[in-house]
Amino acid sequence: METTLEAAWELLCKYNKGEFHLSHAKTVSDVMMYFADQLGYGDEKEFWGVVGLLHDLDFEMYPDRHCIASQEIMREHGVDERVIRAAASHGWGITCDIAPEHQMEKVLYAVDELTGLIGATVLMRPSRSIVDLETKSVMKKFKDKRFAAGCSREVIQKGAELLGWTLEELITRTIEAMKATGYTPPQGKPES
Repeated sequence: METTLEAAWELLCKYNKGEFHLSHAKTVSDVMMYFADQLGYGDEKEFWGVVGLLHDLDFEMYPDRHCIASQEIMREHGVDERVIRAAASHGWGITCDIAPEHQMEKVLYAVDELTGLIGATVLMRPSRSIVDLETKSVMKKFKDKRFAAGCSREVIQKGAELLGWTLEELITRTIEAMKATGYTPPQGKPES
């Protein structure tokens, strides 16, 4: 498989049909490309986006083998080993033992769960828009463990630490990324 956004999207759609999962993959991909530019990896922007698109490739069909089945699927389709490793690293300590090492892997680890928390926060706002979302609103929801309970606060916090950022800085920068990329919340609910 070519390491292009188009080829990654085509592969993603073979294994994911639900609007929520496809929307999440697109959001993470957009955020990853934004951070590639912001952190001085602009020449690798598409590569970062491909990793974002494919990070949950197996989640819809193989949730019990998340980050394991995706490696097998990607190898069967000839995906670059760097993409396979990077995508799997977001499951570090949860479903696999591949630790995020490259800056891109650390960003993926940090923003995957956080984009979900931010998206859930957006849905609770009267505007249902990210345009007027402030960091303090997400910080408040972060502290409420019952809100968007499926979004791991531990992973988000650990991701901020991996990047050497404060939690508040990670949240602020991710909100800015989602604003800059035109984020709109998915209409469906997460499928398990």
